[in-house]
Amino acid sequence: MRRAAALLALVMALMPGPSLAQSSGLSRLTERDDLLGWEAVGRVDIGQAGYCTGVLIAPDQVLTAAHCVFDRAGEAVTADTIRFRAGLRDGVVIAESGVAGYVTAPGYDPRGGMRADNIRHDAALLRLASPVNSAVAAPFAIHDRPRVGTAVSVVSYGRERERAPSWQRRCNMLWRAEGIMAFDCDVIFGSSGAPVFTLEGRRARILSLVSGGSREGGAPRAYGMDLPEIVARLKHDLRIATAGQATANPGFRRARAGEDRRGIGARFARP
Repeated sequence: MRRAAALLALVMALMPGPSLAQSSGLSRLTERDDLLGWEAVGRVDIGQAGYCTGVLIAPDQVLTAAHCVFDRAGEAVTADTIRFRAGLRDGVVIAESGVAGYVTAPGYDPRGGMRADNIRHDAALLRLASPVNSAVAAPFAIHDRPRVGTAVSVVSYGRERERAPSWQRRCNMLWRAEGIMAFDCDVIFGSSGAPVFTLEGRRARILSLVSGGSREGGAPRAYGMDLPEIVARLKHDLRIATAGQATANPGFRRARAGEDRRGIGARFARP
């Protein structure tokens, strides 16, 4: 826990700037052929508040970061202000839909700031109003065997590259402790909720989600969480929260009462 806490303290050192937006390891997925296999990654637009990155894990379910669905005051946004745009590139989408409802992971405190327990629970599951055909954008499965040193890749929308997804083909898991992972992947505002992929067989699987990032001596760092148990709980809660509802759900969250702290929940939500 001490090791995780010490490293996570560095997350708050994130200083946005041009160098973060111009990573040498990023490829812009501009053409339709570039997107083959990545169509299920999209931009999550949150009203006038900004955007994050999200990924389909079922035709009607999008996984993203919990802090993306809270405003600066720590209040949950309404579901009808959120829109998922799969494979968005230069104004063209593979598919898009509004959101009928969502849940956030139990334990996430929108006013708790960038602390270890928040990173550990920084996940939300959105229910789309209109499911995306799997033949158009095939959902990704969750990887359940994380190992330190695993080669990973990240597909995300970020500041100054929000019009099309950027793919970092290769970065690595640096450490994993008590439900939190660290990567040497290059992330920036807008990258929140971006899937961290690892290859299993012929198909990539989601290892984690980007919660936040920093620069340590000029080197990029990204932080995410273990997903299998969180995703199972989110699916359970989403079924309950949206059962029998034909209209938009204003947003349903399960969270423990947080400490009386002030902090910024949205590390990458607002460019």
